[in-house]
Amino acid sequence: MTIDEIISFVGGLDGVLTLRPAPGDGTPEISWGDTFFYYAPDGAIPATRQPFATVVTKDCPGDEASRLDRPDTFRVNVAAGKEAFIRWTGHEPREPASAEADPSATDTVIAHPVYGAASWLAVVNPGERTEASVRELLRTAHESARSRHARRAESTTRRGPGR
Repeated sequence: MTIDEIISFVGGLDGVLTLRPAPGDGTPEISWGDTFFYYAPDGAIPATRQPFATVVTKDCPGDEASRLDRPDTFRVNVAAGKEAFIRWTGHEPREPASAEADPSATDTVIAHPVYGAASWLAVVNPGERTEASVRELLRTAHESARSRHARRAESTTRRGPGR
């Protein structure tokens, strides 16, 4: 899978807002070249929600284990949820990952090297082995984000404005 294929796939899901920070748009330089996916059917950047998935293209301070400094290397990160996280890793999100999990391994689903405790999974350079799984994880994360959005909207409607 290429970055463009991932962006096209996720961007084709209902209500997705895709952000691609770049020079001159007011975003921090560290985010330039990365992609962030939000469930935002109104097209506005959510002020109180994190993206449900990201594509990162470079190492960040404290997050160098995936070795994204290699040529043509990127990582897909997915808010997988606890159930999917356990299914893929064999352990609870807050339990440490096994020593065998190499965060720089390509085409392998792993616990996110920094945000695994929050049930995030990651794949460096998804390929033939993980393409179907990455698509499934992205669809599931999107559906979870959509459901959270609907619950919040319903809760706000029940309380009424200004309450």
